[in-house]
Amino acid sequence: MRILLTNDDGIHAPGLQALEMAIATLDNVELMVIAPEGNRSGVSNALSMHNPLRLVKIDENHWSCSGTPADCVLLGVLGALPFKPDLVLSGINSGPNIGTDIVYSGTAAAARQAALHGLPGIALSLAGFKAPWHWEGAANFVASHIQAFLDLCCEDVFLNINIPNTTIAASSWCLTWPGRRRYRDALRSFLGPDGNSYFFIGDGTVHTEWEEGCDQHAIDEGKVSVSPVFLHPVVRKDCVDSAPEHAYASARPEILAERLSPPWAPVHSMDTQGE
Repeated sequence: MRILLTNDDGIHAPGLQALEMAIATLDNVELMVIAPEGNRSGVSNALSMHNPLRLVKIDENHWSCSGTPADCVLLGVLGALPFKPDLVLSGINSGPNIGTDIVYSGTAAAARQAALHGLPGIALSLAGFKAPWHWEGAANFVASHIQAFLDLCCEDVFLNINIPNTTIAASSWCLTWPGRRRYRDALRSFLGPDGNSYFFIGDGTVHTEWEEGCDQHAIDEGKVSVSPVFLHPVVRKDCVDSAPEHAYASARPEILAERLSPPWAPVHSMDTQGE
């Protein structure tokens, strides 16, 4: 099996190195690593549409790319490397990618990009926020369960996996779904010597809505969270009642109740024959 490794923390990230070492111990595996030349956290599924991509060969199996994690996968899938992969592993990311984080995550985007091209894509994150980072245990867990994770991969789905950052090696995993995280971002600003205003987005807080069975619940219980994430955008059924089942998601009960009671107006499908 040919496995492409990538990440969003950069080619020299310890999580990527630990994952490579663990996967290399498996039988009948050929590895190739292509990762961004620097940190690309938070770039989501961005692609380098208007600039050339610089690909630097480090050795026979390692390449650095000037672009994003999704770019790295595209290069591997479209023939820029000596082989085309059968599987894409993205990570191991330093920090969790749970709930709504998946929207922003470059780690998740690489797995999504693989799945968009019909390949199994698995995003891997270590659910901690500071050192010490327990990379080896997480990487070994992934390697020992790689077939089970492959069996979960199917059309229009990528796996988003979060592993507790603990000294005790994870021994169990469970299927989960992405919870909801609310970001209360804040701005820090200063006036530059050129007379322009500059801003940093940061110093805010994140609130995770806890639900039994969601990814955060699994992490809190010391389990590995495995979420099969659907690739394609969907609409809320109560907003577009003509949507087929494969194109909609249901609103949460409390949200639906708010929407269908005053002061909200009744919801109607858009009349495509109108103006």
